[in-house]
Amino acid sequence: MSRAEQPSRRTVLAAAVAAAVAGGTGPAAAVSAPAHDAGASGQAPPVDYRAWITYPDWRSGAGKGVRAVPGSRPGVVIATPAGTTDYTDPHTGTTATWEYATWTSPVHRLRVPATEAIASWNAQTPAGTWLQVELQGTYSDGTDTPWYVMGRWAAGDQDIRRTSVDGQTDGKSTIWTDTFAIDDSTTGLRLVSYRLRLTLYRKPGTRLTPVVWRLGAMGSDIPDRFTVPASAPGLAQELLVPRYSQEIHAGQYPEYDNGGEAWCSPTSSQMIIEYWGGRLTPEQLSWVDPGYADPQVDHAARHTYDYQYTGCGNWPFNAAYAATFKDLQGVVTRLGSLTDLETLIAAGIPAITSQSFLKTELTGAGYGTSGHLMTVIGFTAEGDVIANDPASPSDEAVRRVYLRREFENIWLRTKRYNASGKVVSGTGGVCYLYFPAHPSSRQHKALAAVGVC
Repeated sequence: MSRAEQPSRRTVLAAAVAAAVAGGTGPAAAVSAPAHDAGASGQAPPVDYRAWITYPDWRSGAGKGVRAVPGSRPGVVIATPAGTTDYTDPHTGTTATWEYATWTSPVHRLRVPATEAIASWNAQTPAGTWLQVELQGTYSDGTDTPWYVMGRWAAGDQDIRRTSVDGQTDGKSTIWTDTFAIDDSTTGLRLVSYRLRLTLYRKPGTRLTPVVWRLGAMGSDIPDRFTVPASAPGLAQELLVPRYSQEIHAGQYPEYDNGGEAWCSPTSSQMIIEYWGGRLTPEQLSWVDPGYADPQVDHAARHTYDYQYTGCGNWPFNAAYAATFKDLQGVVTRLGSLTDLETLIAAGIPAITSQSFLKTELTGAGYGTSGHLMTVIGFTAEGDVIANDPASPSDEAVRRVYLRREFENIWLRTKRYNASGKVVSGTGGVCYLYFPAHPSSRQHKALAAVGVC
């Protein structure tokens, strides 16, 4: 769980929900082609995920000091730096000089104007390097947002402390940790287009460079809803995903969000990473107390920790962590139904879902939470959800079966009542998807069917 029944940064989005219940800069760019866009049907979905992943994608952006690299996994790297800059790490107080280079995507026009947007990326950052991701968009009233920082990230923590950036707003939209959100969606204001900017950093005088293989963002306009339509069961299948409990890590490394009791996100991430064959070496795990079971969970917590949010639940940071493992990709998106999850499970792709609920709303869970991640690994013959729920007392107890109707509703709704009877927000179908860098044709088809490619 993520700080069970304490206010999470997600609940700040409930301000707009409550209102509904109560009554720039940079080079000019052409609109991007629709390749890799979500949804191939004639009717536009309320979710639009767009990614830049191919060599032509990287060539289509505006670069200063970068170059696109071809190959089996194309990306963008520093070529000749555009200049140097000083960065004072707000979490250490250390000021250092860095060489930098930038890549700016073409403008992507959202098929469905959005109330929220979440960026995610896949990259390698050797020691001595890091990166920043920014988003700048245009509103439906014709004005532009500022360049918003969506994350300052490194795979390790020896150079900078990976961090979200608080306090970013222009009076029309705000960044809540990892999520761009229109401040008051009831006004009809929407984000109609955006572009993303990468800034790659390295120690001066070196030939080090980050390499970014995937950069994308999900824009959505999910209707306000306390309940969602029921979907019909369509699959009986279970994937063999490793089981890890966050609870057995309670009290371990409290500097990372007070220890394991709050580690639902990295624990879920580690389960799926290992499902795909990702393994940590003894050297990578050597910092963990040898008396701790499942040290890879401690490692995942440390390497997803957001020093500003002071937690391990930053959605893009978890996807980026997964992609540090060989031949894995990770994205953050929204899905529309359990039918979408069935499509993925049928192709062998488990998913990490984000939900919040009262203890009485999910039979068999035994707890309530303001924000929790778990891994969907299959469906029973009756259509109920088989989940690896890390909020379990042991690894053996992680596998749970949750009633289809209850699970679907707590995951997909955007409004709910908390234990005090106050209207707060739901995640509206947010999930992490981790999958091979080179998906099989079946996997690619399933991903494309849910808007990811």
